[in-house]
Amino acid sequence: MRFVQDLITLYILVFVAAAVLSWFPPHSSSDGLATTQRVLAKLTEPVLRPLRQIVPRTRSGIDFSPLVAVVILSIIRAYI
Repeated sequence: MRFVQDLITLYILVFVAAAVLSWFPPHSSSDGLATTQRVLAKLTEPVLRPLRQIVPRTRSGIDFSPLVAVVILSIIRAYI
């Protein structure tokens, strides 16, 4: 079970990294930052896409679905 908890922790860190890096616009599409953002998006979108249908963006455009995903994953990790 410790292995599964560590995988969930790693996935939470991926969500945090994706959220933080989303604040920085890449300079070009071939930039290292852009590549990292694309990889993180491919890893997080399967979870975030359904959550975005449930948790709407705020009027100011803030997306809380990564926060909801981290909370759900933290709860799962705590009960494993």
